[in-house]
Formats: sequence, structure tokens, C-alpha cells
Amino acid sequence: MFVRTTYATGDPATLDQAVQALTTEGRERLEEEAGFRGAGLFVDRELGKLMTGTWWADEEALRAGAERMAELRSRMLAPFATTVAVDNWEAAVASRPESVGEGACFRLVRMEFTPSDADLLVDAFENGALPRLQAMQGFLGGSLLIDRAGGRGAVGAIYADRDSLAASRAPVAALRGDATSKARATVRSLEEFEVAMLVVRRPSS
Repeated sequence: MFVRTTYATGDPATLDQAVQALTTEGRERLEEEAGFRGAGLFVDRELGKLMTGTWWADEEALRAGAERMAELRSRMLAPFATTVAVDNWEAAVASRPESVGEGACFRLVRMEFTPSDADLLVDAFENGALPRLQAMQGFLGGSLLIDRAGGRGAVGAIYADRDSLAASRAPVAALRGDATSKARATVRSLEEFEVAMLVVRRPSS
């Protein structure tokens, strides 16, 4: 699968207006797109930032709706966003929850690596980090997104609530250090968000 992420910052006071638009009309429009496989919306209300991830069956589906999604994104975010960054990724490893309850949280880690080491990173996450994450209380799902040519990666992990997110910080820090060392990757940022929406559509639906 492939994923398009949008990262936007703006006035915290207008963030909920964008969230409302994205979770209603935005979700409905996405559901109509061929090859759509799910979406997540993650917010930091205190700082005024949001991140969306839309999942697509293949690269063709990702690119086919790019122009329509750009128009929709621009309109939905206009009342809030002062900065917007859009990226396309390969979903190298995906373990997505079917659903989440109220209060779920999301951790995002951005990394850089030498492009020739992409498979090292995939192996370190799939066979090392992910099984250990899955054993942690409150962990619901996690994915590794990569840009092979650009040498960039992002790991997203969803936890059932803020307590489980907080409890995971120390063990995940050790896990992250081990995985990035094996993959010769460098962590560039670490952020945490509330989960405002999660939609998972399986291919059979």
C-alpha cells in the first residue's frame, strides 16, 4: 500500500474547525475514491498542528486522486493552516488496528537513512521493533512508511489511551535506539498526538 501524509500547523483556536470538516465531508469524499484503504487524523490542540494519513491500495490509486485530494485538502484546511507539507510514502510495514476508542493517542517518529539501507530499516522494524511493540500494554498498531529514494522514514504507533502512551515512552526509547542503530538510521523528530479519526477499509469491503 501507499500513503499520503499532510502535516499542517496553524492557530490552535481554529483547529477544531478543520477537524470537523475533515471528519465529515472530508471522510465522505475519501470513501468515494477508488483504491482508498483508510485514513487517520491526529491532532495537537495545544500547539495547533494536525497530521493526516490517507492509505491507498497501490501507487496508481495514490496518484489518480492526487488533484482532487489537493483541492479538497486546500479547502478543508484553509480556516486553520498557515503551513502545509504533503508527502507520499510506501507503506513498508503495516499493522493497523481495526478501530480505536475515545482517548487513543499516536506517536510519530521521523527518520533519515542512506537509501541503500532501506531494507535494513524495514527488517529492523518488522522483525525487531514491531513484535516488541505488540507485546506492550495498550499498543494497538504501528506502521513504517518509507521514501526509498529520498532516504526518509516515518514510524507511527497508536496506543489505546494517554496512560499507555506515557508508560511506553521509556521502553520504546530503548527499542528505538536499538532499531535505528541496526538500520543505521537517524531520528529527526519525535511527536505525540491525539487520535481524532481512524478509518480502516479492508480490500474485500
